[in-house]
Amino acid sequence: MRIIYMGTPDFAVPTLEKLVEAGHDVVAVYSQPPRPAGRGKALRPTPVHERAEAMGLEVRTPLSLKEAQVQADFAALNADVAVVAAYGLILPKAVLAAPKRGCLNVHASLLPRWRGAAPIQRAILAGDNVTGVTIMDMEAGLDTGPMRAKHVTPIEDKTAGELTTELAHAGAELMIEVLEDLDAQPPVPQPEEGVTYAAKIDKSEARIDFTRDAHSIERQIRGFNPAPGAFFEYHGERFRIHAAHIEHGSGLPGTLLDDSLLIACGKDAIRPTLIQRAGKAAMSVGELLRGYEMAEGTMVEGMTE
Repeated sequence: MRIIYMGTPDFAVPTLEKLVEAGHDVVAVYSQPPRPAGRGKALRPTPVHERAEAMGLEVRTPLSLKEAQVQADFAALNADVAVVAAYGLILPKAVLAAPKRGCLNVHASLLPRWRGAAPIQRAILAGDNVTGVTIMDMEAGLDTGPMRAKHVTPIEDKTAGELTTELAHAGAELMIEVLEDLDAQPPVPQPEEGVTYAAKIDKSEARIDFTRDAHSIERQIRGFNPAPGAFFEYHGERFRIHAAHIEHGSGLPGTLLDDSLLIACGKDAIRPTLIQRAGKAAMSVGELLRGYEMAEGTMVEGMTE
């Protein structure tokens, strides 16, 4: 098939690779424009952009798809289908209608649950037992299109980073299966019941509120690993928690219950196991405490303002 591929982050790279591996003709790759990154703020292409160029594919990075010339250039590619994975730009009706067989999306949730920008993080934060990927036909609504296939996976104790990698590869495999025979069965409309929306993650959500119960805080830590990183402050310094487990314990929320960083929560307590000081690499709590005292009975500052 002649395919236009549209994607931006690491999540979208496996699907691009699988399309080429399966022998499809990827006539162009659309990705968001390079953004300033690093200390020098040099322009850095997206992961999909970098991978596509390394594979010798044409890359296009329009700021928007609303301009008539951009839409005309898109239509001129004469694609059979557009495959979209976490592209990050709205596709106008003219773009959706241009490929002969429309646009197919790899979405990292079990639709209609968690439509929107941050489905993996929201599933973890909500305490869902399972998540997955859905292949759907795209339409003008936000992730409202009819569904062609699903893959289910347990969440267990996985981080957002781990689930992203897992679902990226599962979605790539599932997309190839769908493309093998688009006429195998008609897409199924999404049910009207069970719709939820996965709002974009705001950095302010990363501050830990220890008045909450330990289970919700542990999910926050996993849901925001690797980014933006759940954190608290101690003596004016920020500490990100990358991993933790729940223990029994009680005290005023935010109080250190021992000298090994057991922190009281609204219910039970949380013990970080992997932590990162500002400007430092992540380390075990044992490594941290060998050179930095966090004494029993003192308070961390993590409550929301």
